[in-house]
Amino acid sequence: MDPEGSCVQDDPDIKVMMAGSTLRKVKSRSWKKQRHFRLLEDGMTIWYKSRWAGKGHSTFSVTEVEAVREGHQSEVLLSIAEEFPADLCFTLVFHGRQGNLDLVADSPEEAQAWIQGVRKLIHKVQTMDEKERLDQWVWDWFQKADKNKDGKMNFKEVRKLLKMMNVDMNEDHTEKYYFSCTYFEDMRTGGMLGAVAFRHNYPYLYRILCAAQEQGAMSLDGFQKYLCSQEGSIFKPEQRDLHQDMSQPLSHYFISSSHNTYLLEDQLRGQSSLEAYIQALKRGCRCVEVDCWDGSDGEPIVYHGHTLTSKILFKDVISTVKEYAFKASDFPVILSLENHCGVEQQTIMAEHLSQILGDMLLTTVLDGQVPQQLPSPQELKGKILLKAKKIGGLEDCIDETLTDEVSDEEEANGDAESPSAEDPPKSKSKLSKELSDLVLYCKSVHFHGFEQARLHGKCYEMSSFSESKAKRLAKEAGTDFVQYNTRQLSRIYPSGLRTDSSNYNPQDMWNVGCQIVALNFQTAGLEMDLSDGLFRQNGGCGYVLKPDFMRDGNTQFSPEKPEERPDYKPLRLSIQVISGQQLPKVNQKEGSIVDPLVRVEIYGVPQDQAKEETSHINNNGFNPVWNETLNFILHTPELTLVRFVVEDYDKASRNDFIGQFTLPFTCIQAGYRHIHLLSKDGTPIPPSSIFVNISISELT
Repeated sequence: MDPEGSCVQDDPDIKVMMAGSTLRKVKSRSWKKQRHFRLLEDGMTIWYKSRWAGKGHSTFSVTEVEAVREGHQSEVLLSIAEEFPADLCFTLVFHGRQGNLDLVADSPEEAQAWIQGVRKLIHKVQTMDEKERLDQWVWDWFQKADKNKDGKMNFKEVRKLLKMMNVDMNEDHTEKYYFSCTYFEDMRTGGMLGAVAFRHNYPYLYRILCAAQEQGAMSLDGFQKYLCSQEGSIFKPEQRDLHQDMSQPLSHYFISSSHNTYLLEDQLRGQSSLEAYIQALKRGCRCVEVDCWDGSDGEPIVYHGHTLTSKILFKDVISTVKEYAFKASDFPVILSLENHCGVEQQTIMAEHLSQILGDMLLTTVLDGQVPQQLPSPQELKGKILLKAKKIGGLEDCIDETLTDEVSDEEEANGDAESPSAEDPPKSKSKLSKELSDLVLYCKSVHFHGFEQARLHGKCYEMSSFSESKAKRLAKEAGTDFVQYNTRQLSRIYPSGLRTDSSNYNPQDMWNVGCQIVALNFQTAGLEMDLSDGLFRQNGGCGYVLKPDFMRDGNTQFSPEKPEERPDYKPLRLSIQVISGQQLPKVNQKEGSIVDPLVRVEIYGVPQDQAKEETSHINNNGFNPVWNETLNFILHTPELTLVRFVVEDYDKASRNDFIGQFTLPFTCIQAGYRHIHLLSKDGTPIPPSSIFVNISISELT
């Protein structure tokens, strides 16, 4: 975007935004307050404040906004639909895990101006090239430092700005930079550094910084050319696109999966929300969980049973899934039901599933035959599958004499993730035939051991394992688990003790071929970084083909003994961490500058787990140079994920997180590469990056 915003300022919608509007900010049915909103002159920052709150105000950047929804398209706006018509309402949806902003305008025309105006600005952001992004980054900092908004800065303000940008420059160098920039501006601005001069002379800052450093650094031209090239990315471009064979059985894929998908926060008091389903599905999640309980008015509800989490309607969940299931990916979505309803409301659930989802819901086996192996993602494109308990098997579907009872042994099938003393004891659990009939390829069954599954297991039967049970089985019987997962699906879920919605490391489960490794998507951190990293490949479609040695039913692969694999070929991974560019500030205290270090973390089979880090660089987040090489040996590269983490070193306490990027080893391009960093939330933080040189060789 042109930082002066001249290309968009003539747009009538943008003019309305810049003039400002009083909009109602809505948080709930009872919280609706007027705020004055306007778009600042940079054409990127939206500023708002209360009429009565004195000097207090808030801002956010258009770069943080993912989309604009028109009308009553959020739970909050739906709750006030009778009070405010749809043509006055709109919702700003932010990237990552930031909550929505629900707004109500005074007129339909004003609402449309903001809806269309923000959409135009989002489009502008999405079509920026790297040079424009860098320009915008510089411009944003200038705006922050230009306190009186006169478009000029004196020497003292420039020094302050450089500190804000994570640059620790001594007075001589700052002076050299400042006066070189202002030389041609003297006549026009009286010796002040103007915005245009700052932007145009910004590359000169690089030259001064590089001259100021004792260590060598990349040339300016080389750096800029490199930064702007797509070929310079660490991620192989062809691996980003949908490129894998999607015609193999479902059991041959890792599947992006969410646990207790309805929760936005913790497992005890958190809010249950349709937004949580929207966020998960938009991130490519292909297996979502629905905990169903009898509602007091005859309508099944969804919440975390016997806790203080809020309740939402089952039918609303299904409507939301219908709308968002295939926005990020065409491949099938599995609805994992944890069913605590009586027969009557189970039948209502079946009606809602059939009526709301229509043709999307898979209700018959694909070719009318009992399958010997699961169908493929390709065959199930655009379909929603139900995972739940079932009366009998697919072989019995035509037998009308079947009982509608499931034995107590099957009831205790490991699927009940939070057993409670409040659940009444029952020897037989009644199942609704209507709901049971909708279960085809994902029948929940109790796990009786690998031997039983090998002799009698059906491909459409699947079991759920707690993280501790799965981890134990992986250690004690890794090869059996890998073999089991070539034919049947297995679902792993977090321990019931994780009431804070924390996650376990999914890598341990992927190492034995478990497909549906369910994580709390609402919780940022290492575990979700790994999940995002694995599923970043293959078009982000939510399905990743397992390595060939995990798809062969007779495989002897054990993650505990990778060297026993017939085609065992360990690799050496060497990463020269060269430099960093424009790292974000983490400590907002004035004058504080980061002391960055880079750590490379390897996740894979037990022998491959490793971490190495560089030393830290004092007071330089702008262009730190490390020039340090980190070495790793990978025994099973096909299962390895590589996580690059940048932290702010602190000798007295825990290092602060700056940014990270995680990707599968198989997707890495060797050579000189840049790594664009992501925030803790998994969203980009341009133009922050690190520059590395990667070499991969066979271990001889």
